Amino acid sequence: MGISASKRVQRALNSSHEFNSACNSVYAEFLSLAQHAFAGVKPYQLFSATVHLHRTLSHSLPLISKWVPRCPDRVHVDRALKTVLSRRSEAAPPEEITLGESEFKEFALEVFRDAVVSNAGREVLKKVPLGVAGIAGVGVVVKPGKEVVAAAIGAYALAVATSIYLSLDV
Repeated sequence: MGISASKRVQRALNSSHEFNSACNSVYAEFLSLAQHAFAGVKPYQLFSATVHLHRTLSHSLPLISKWVPRCPDRVHVDRALKTVLSRRSEAAPPEEITLGESEFKEFALEVFRDAVVSNAGREVLKKVPLGVAGIAGVGVVVKPGKEVVAAAIGAYALAVATSIYLSLDV
């Protein structure tokens, strides 16, 4: 299948005009809301910014509308902030942390990539057991042999995983 699901989603978001435009717009809006008192977006603003981004992207970006039906929660936001801050060469005191425009985009990319991949993984975990149970049930009734049932289960699981993987760059 090539690249990992996470990299596939990241590439799709990075190349999306809608995603880049929404990030720039939300960043500017949150600077304006803080009356440009800071050099960037503060950590306490990030959850609200994520809600706003989700609202915007869920209407304009099929990848988000399909795989992120609800806004990422505070755990996703905190994890993404931690990841972005870990890439910095120097640590700033917590009260001085702000995200500039490029770091805000990195943050948004991290939050939504994580949310898409998590939800796609959950979907695989939901669909595969149901299909396997159905195939096994038919196998019990028809009695085609263990090898045929195992091959059908393997083919089904691969088809579900491939289908979901290929839909990650829509």
